[in-house]
Amino acid sequence: MSVSFLSRCRPVRALLPLFALCAALAGCAGVSDTISPAFVDPARYDLWDCKQLAPERKNVVKRTEDLERLMAKAETGTGGVVVAELAYRNDYLAARGQQKLIEETWRRNRCRESDMEAAAPPAQPTVAPAPAAATKPSRPKSGGAVN
Repeated sequence: MSVSFLSRCRPVRALLPLFALCAALAGCAGVSDTISPAFVDPARYDLWDCKQLAPERKNVVKRTEDLERLMAKAETGTGGVVVAELAYRNDYLAARGQQKLIEETWRRNRCRESDMEAAAPPAQPTVAPAPAAATKPSRPKSGGAVN
């Protein structure tokens, strides 16, 4: 009894898509956290001063931390590493690129945290408006209404 070559290769052909997927994911795993200029406009913050950079800097740090938490949460589930890479990795790299660019501009402009705290206006206490005096409800003014 002879077994044909095609019938012996059937299991290998079934595993071929799996090998292709592994190769693609290995390529993703090789991507380091180095920031590519493709993710951020290098001139975005060139004309920003320290007062403009301070809140943006805080927002980008918060966004980066949020994405790190989302990626860590996604990695806990089944197939989570793939989900984290597909769903969050590009946003994470873009946020890291922005963060790096803001920090470079921050240093180049010689900004300091102490200057930002001194320049910030003191918090004004909010005063709730006095309650409006009770007024008599007005009657609707419709032309066809009979009183």
